[in-house]
Amino acid sequence: MIDLTIFPEPLKRSVELARERNIIIPTLKQQRDPSLIPEKIVARLKNVGLWDLDPLNLFRITWHNEPKDVGGGYGDVNYLELPESLTGVKARIVAVVGKYFPTGAHKVGAAFGCLVPRLVTGQFDPSTQKAVWPSTGNYCRGGAYDSALLGCESIAILPEEMSRERFEWLQSVAGEIIKTPGSESNVKEIFDKCWELRKSGQDLVIFNQFDEMGNYLWHHEITGPAMQSVIEKIKRAGDRVRGLISATGSGGTIASGDYLKKQYPECKIVACEALQCPTLLNNGFGAHRIEGIGDKHIPWIHNAKNTDFVIAMDDNVPINLIRLFNEPAGRELLKHKGVAADIVDKLDLLGISGASNIASAIKFARYNELTEKDIVVTVLTDSMDLYKSRLTELTAECGSFTATDAEVVYQRDLMGLTMDSMEELTYYGKKRIHNLKYYTWVEQQGKTYAEIQEQWYNESYWSSIVDKTDEIDALIEDFNQKTGLLDKL
Repeated sequence: MIDLTIFPEPLKRSVELARERNIIIPTLKQQRDPSLIPEKIVARLKNVGLWDLDPLNLFRITWHNEPKDVGGGYGDVNYLELPESLTGVKARIVAVVGKYFPTGAHKVGAAFGCLVPRLVTGQFDPSTQKAVWPSTGNYCRGGAYDSALLGCESIAILPEEMSRERFEWLQSVAGEIIKTPGSESNVKEIFDKCWELRKSGQDLVIFNQFDEMGNYLWHHEITGPAMQSVIEKIKRAGDRVRGLISATGSGGTIASGDYLKKQYPECKIVACEALQCPTLLNNGFGAHRIEGIGDKHIPWIHNAKNTDFVIAMDDNVPINLIRLFNEPAGRELLKHKGVAADIVDKLDLLGISGASNIASAIKFARYNELTEKDIVVTVLTDSMDLYKSRLTELTAECGSFTATDAEVVYQRDLMGLTMDSMEELTYYGKKRIHNLKYYTWVEQQGKTYAEIQEQWYNESYWSSIVDKTDEIDALIEDFNQKTGLLDKL
């Protein structure tokens, strides 16, 4: 759970450090609704780049950023609605866009949700301790970035086979980078490294996205409402919200589905994973190429009891789709198929996991025979800015992407997606997935049998996490008051 016990002396040092470095921390309510941000901060952001290591960019940890590299303000949530000419289904598939967060991915928000409650209670002391960010990609980038903005040392942990762009950027931000063996599916090796660090005698705090409930809370309270604002913007009379599609990853983003279900009771929560590593679908294991989604375990913070479908996506599909969406021959074909040029020009907003989410949304729509009155929501965690090297590698491995290749991918991996490798979960199907937590979290990572049972049987377990929001915001406001920086604006 989220512990908000106050430790006065470390808190005092954190306040002093924030005062010295001009650090003002946004509340969760401000990240959810930037109209609450003081005008003087908004004005100062007009001279700040989206990725700049400036503490003011803590106020850009929101879905409402204007899509500009420098000096952007706030507006509606950035989203992309995909037409039937691209998806082959009548359902309205809409995706919120993560590119316009600092670091180019929304995981910077999840990292904030994990770090800030510890900071404003004094449980983490940035003047003496290092922040450790175990990750399969974007989360450790977000954590290193947040750490830099908040003035503390960081250690980023991620698998050695992640894209080159991730490592190149981390070298300029993280204090230390640790590469663990394998690919995004090798999460246990990341956990093993965390235990090694705990035993090393270093003064550090490990912010493990897979078990930090601040990750769940941030997405429930920030990402869920962002999706709702898009839905209400596009929703027509008689439309129904039928599904939230999300790769399970750390179990954070899918928490937005818990929020959406409260607003739209017909909404189903659909958990996606790689077919090459079908942990949820088949208690399976393996390696795959859908970067950043993590697997071979069930995250502690994943509310499995509230998950309705599992879809396992062949990793060849998103790999093929990023070529179709970004190579000249692919874009030309899509225009020929009737996809509007302005949509084609925006398809680089989809990274690999985003392409997988879209393909999963198509499968979900086909399975449920959805119509033009049905809305399916998903998320584009990052964009092709983080995977350009993958396109170069694919060209070297497979040759140039031709018009024939484009036609094959379009027909097979969009129009030809079928209902294979998916399951509509019964009560016991959900419980099977939940029970898998035991082997990782109770046997290996020190969680208790009592709490794993509480997650399943106590109806207030998950809502009690969300109930911490106002208390966290009050602590943030108190922290800012102690620094005195808001009064000096």
